[in-house]
This record gives sequence, C-alpha cells and structure tokens, in this order.
Amino acid sequence: AMDSLDQTGKDLERLEQQLKLLLEQTQKLREDNRSLQNRQESLVAERAGLVAKNEEARSKVEAMIHRLKALEQS
Repeated sequence: AMDSLDQTGKDLERLEQQLKLLLEQTQKLREDNRSLQNRQESLVAERAGLVAKNEEARSKVEAMIHRLKALEQS
C-alpha cells in the first residue's frame, strides 16, 4: 500500500512540475504575444506614415511636371 502511495506522490510531484512549466511557458507566450502586437502596431503606423510621405512626394512631382509642361507650351 505504501508503494502505491509513494507512486501517487511521485506522480503528483511530476504533474506539479509539468503544470509549473506550462504556466511559465504560457506566461512567456503572453509576453511575447503582447510584444509582437506592439511591434506590429508600430510597424503599421510607420507604414502609414511612409505611404503618406510617398503620396505627398508623388503629388509634388506631378505638380512639377505640370508646371514644366506649361512652361514648354508658353
């Protein structure tokens, strides 16, 4: 009877260790996930800024082209 009690104790200890490990991994994954979400948000914002700058540059170039064409024709 003592043997099976010992075994149960060992099984419980092993389960406890596995559970602890799982909880640590879960916590780490949560932190990684949060960090990746923040990074993604900042990249999305950065991309939006670059797209806006690109559009601005494009319209400036188009305006210059129109002015040059107007000069050619005058």
